[in-house]
Amino acid sequence: MADPKSVLEFAKRNDVKILDLRFTDLPGLWHHISYPIEQLTEAGFEEGFGMDGSSIRGWAAIHESDMLLIPDPRSYLLDPFTEVSTLVMVADVIDPVTKQRYDRDPRYIARKAELYLASSGVADTAYFGAEAEFFIFDNIRFDQREQHGFYLIYRPRFREGYFPVPPTDHYQDLRSEMVVAMQNAGLAVECHHHEVATAGQTEIDLRFDSLVKSADHMLLFKYIVKNVANQYGKTITFMPKPIYGDNGNGMHTHQSLWKDGKPLFAGDGYAGLSQIALWYIGGLIKHGPALAALIAPTTNSYKRLVPGFEAPVNLAYSRRNRSAACRIPMYSASPKARRVEFRPPDPSCNPYLAFAAMMMAGLDGIESKMDPGPPLDKDVYDLTPEELAMVPSMPGSLEDALDALERDSAFLLKGDVFTEELLRTYIEYKREKEVDAVRLRPHPYEFLLYYDI
Repeated sequence: MADPKSVLEFAKRNDVKILDLRFTDLPGLWHHISYPIEQLTEAGFEEGFGMDGSSIRGWAAIHESDMLLIPDPRSYLLDPFTEVSTLVMVADVIDPVTKQRYDRDPRYIARKAELYLASSGVADTAYFGAEAEFFIFDNIRFDQREQHGFYLIYRPRFREGYFPVPPTDHYQDLRSEMVVAMQNAGLAVECHHHEVATAGQTEIDLRFDSLVKSADHMLLFKYIVKNVANQYGKTITFMPKPIYGDNGNGMHTHQSLWKDGKPLFAGDGYAGLSQIALWYIGGLIKHGPALAALIAPTTNSYKRLVPGFEAPVNLAYSRRNRSAACRIPMYSASPKARRVEFRPPDPSCNPYLAFAAMMMAGLDGIESKMDPGPPLDKDVYDLTPEELAMVPSMPGSLEDALDALERDSAFLLKGDVFTEELLRTYIEYKREKEVDAVRLRPHPYEFLLYYDI
């Protein structure tokens, strides 16, 4: 197991010059602050490094802005993109007055979710495997001012990207370089391929891991993808829906619970699932509208989650039906492979908050023995309007999702995993900085619709 001494020896062995501490704001963006490596001592792993948290989105007010960053000795690597030898470490955030973990640190929320799971007696480990899709653009230009707003992106033909070989798939080498960089950074990669949409839409699948580790990996994944693309003169976006008329970016999230090294989702029920797995699905379905505010947390998310297209807006479950929110993968009959794939999330989310919230919803389903209802094994496009009306769906906007979270948040408050103050801060931030900000600005298409009215 890694400890401070091992980290210091690693730094010395690799002639490290700079320590770079990483932490996450409430919306999910990685931030960093750098120090000469001489400042990293064994005492620093307990005393921490001071920083101003007042300008971090969703964090402290200016009158309570002092924070401490405590390096996690289990999470470190050499930065593959800096010219100066740099040690990257994920840090936990500490309140310097109370010496307690900071309640608005998303990584702490994820850690509390793991602790609550262990204390529940249901399971001791939650595994998450997220498939974050992204677009590779040659270039992007956008601006928003009082008198104008625009975006311009380069993209080839729509919806012809799935699995063609090179030269049609001309990003094979770029994706492979991303994979090699990930492996060198300690990430376990399962596969990579071009996705359905145009513009080099890509999926690189990481191997599942425990909740906090998977969230850590997702932030490192994004960092590597963006930096490798930058070396090629390309630009990356994880926006859920950057191109009108083409497929969006999802982050289908595979999840399962284990106890004492044994999988809990394998059984003799529907699609080889256990009763615990079905109750877990029941929790995801019941709390789906509230989860939306955390797993599809942008106004742009709801340009992807649109009924009538391929997006998984139907809060139902099925083995193989990809229009259902919960899909049961059937690739393997092994009990260890039995899992639930929750398809509404997108990669604009904060993985610490999203993974924690999904686990809390599923765990609430188990504790309350929530019946998920019958599976949705029909093609959703063949359902009659009356049948479709019986299937609950995801919210149609971020505003609706935030309203749902306000109505249904008790399951997140169990074990003090999320706090009322944190959720209130999150909802207020999203409404003021995103929902209202977009609503107040004229949309370019409105000029086409209404200019000559």
